[in-house]
Amino acid sequence: MASKGRQLKDLLHAPKLLIAPGVFDGYSTRLVQKLGFKTASVSGAGISESKLGWPDRGIMGFRENVEACRGLAAFSDLLLQGDADTGYGNALNVYFTVRGFEDAGLAAVMIEDQAWPKRCGHMAGKSVIEADEMVLKVKAAVEARRDPDFVIKARTDAAGPLGLDEAIRRLNMYAEAGADCLFADALLTREDIERVARSVPPGMLTVNMGFGIRSRPTTPLLTPKELQDMGVAQASYPRMLTCAAVRGMENAMAVFMSEVLEKNQIVERPDLLVSFGEINDLMGYQTLEDLEQSFSS
Repeated sequence: MASKGRQLKDLLHAPKLLIAPGVFDGYSTRLVQKLGFKTASVSGAGISESKLGWPDRGIMGFRENVEACRGLAAFSDLLLQGDADTGYGNALNVYFTVRGFEDAGLAAVMIEDQAWPKRCGHMAGKSVIEADEMVLKVKAAVEARRDPDFVIKARTDAAGPLGLDEAIRRLNMYAEAGADCLFADALLTREDIERVARSVPPGMLTVNMGFGIRSRPTTPLLTPKELQDMGVAQASYPRMLTCAAVRGMENAMAVFMSEVLEKNQIVERPDLLVSFGEINDLMGYQTLEDLEQSFSS
């Protein structure tokens, strides 16, 4: 069987737009796999928020990130794409960062050109390193991988602080340095996305999409067909499941507090809660039963 990186490259270069939901824990990863998706983006913000309780502002380090990814890859068949922030240092650090994510069982890892400590792409106050320094990081990432098909995704955050022309220039520099996939974060208009897609090599551009809620300024919400027609290779929805999880917990707790704690009522709300059996089915309980049975005399 082809390596995970090779499988991901084939999907990126297929005519159909590749959809990558964002995952961040066992629940979200199991769910995305169950629904039939082939790949998923591991949300660095999602890991930071769910495991450390802090926003995506550079609080999480390499070890916490890669170990979380290793845990997801250990049980999932998804082609997981990691988010390694800035690579946690210079080109030398990037070399070992890439080794770590590849050894953890992922298909891809993303390195960005923000200055450390980084910020989530749509936060104010971002700054970027010099393009030539990022080129060295990309070259180090390419050199580090053991599988030549392990996907190196290079991200630029230059569109906001330095303008779209600089973002496009950087993406092409990163592609020339050996990146397999490109990502320009925080593009603010449909025209920006179209222009970037026309200006970089085909089959390489990933864009992030939101789902169901917008707060300006942010990337406009476009349909998969619109993105595909523009020449975008992959659409990632990194925040959808984290935001849905928090809203779901808020809704359940609101009912719990108003109906159970205040009114002293017994409440059955299958619209708010999956059953114990559904959780067990999702999380692979039957696999454990089958294994245990196979080991019994």
